[in-house]
Amino acid sequence: MARRSDVTGSDGVRLAAWEFADPPKDRGDSDRAAPGVLLLHGLMGRAAHWAPTARWLGEKHRPVALDQRGHGRSDKPADGPFTREAYVADAEAAIEQLGLAPVALVGHSMGALTAWQLAARRPDLVRALVICDMRASALGAASQREWEDWFKSWPVPFATLADVRKWFGEDDPWVERPSPSRGDFFAEVMAERADGWRPVFSRRQMLKSRATWVFDAHWEELAQVRCPALVVRGLDGELGRAEAQEMVRVLPRGRYAEVDGAGHLVHYDQPEAWRAAVEPFLRETAEHPVPSEP
Repeated sequence: MARRSDVTGSDGVRLAAWEFADPPKDRGDSDRAAPGVLLLHGLMGRAAHWAPTARWLGEKHRPVALDQRGHGRSDKPADGPFTREAYVADAEAAIEQLGLAPVALVGHSMGALTAWQLAARRPDLVRALVICDMRASALGAASQREWEDWFKSWPVPFATLADVRKWFGEDDPWVERPSPSRGDFFAEVMAERADGWRPVFSRRQMLKSRATWVFDAHWEELAQVRCPALVVRGLDGELGRAEAQEMVRVLPRGRYAEVDGAGHLVHYDQPEAWRAAVEPFLRETAEHPVPSEP
């Protein structure tokens, strides 16, 4: 059963943090707490998207998934802020209030950017970093306009969750080939209203969040990450191989992994291959932590 803890984030925003796994029963050293892992979803995501990952992590770690501001069960303040600073401060607050440090940060998409920005700013809190399918390059104004048009194309409200799965998994113009996992992903971020199924987030707020990072490149902060870092990309994801390998080069302690048969939603598309790519890295960095460089 999922266990919820409330965290007070930046500006007093209430954040929901979730534990989907029971604490490890046998660590061999009863005086040493299970190493903490903070899981950060991407734009439009929610903590529950990490539940399968959290369950296998729970065998050796204490994984906590955070509903970030504007998402899931966390507060959605009408006027924000939805800045990079707010998202990073929220993650920092979760680590400190839940006693997770030194933590391994696992972030997908926007959550990965939050993770490496926090790792750069607070190296004392972070022992390892996993970056999943997030670009360091600026995406630009054209990308933001495409997202605005895409949000307008959603046929909300959806009559049923089956309609949600079909549209996002098959009918969405952005879908190149049928993707049941994509349909499932979006079905988890819908709630039933009087007129049908609608997203639990505000699309306007999502655009505001996105606008705070798509116009800028983030290579400088990437270079400031001192802990071991693993860059994971789906073979058919949004992060290209050349850029991913350049990110690994820029990271002082970077490593690279790619998951065949996966698109942007790596942990949804290929959960077993995702585990195979990430688990050894997290195990190694928990058992043999490398002190951050000054």
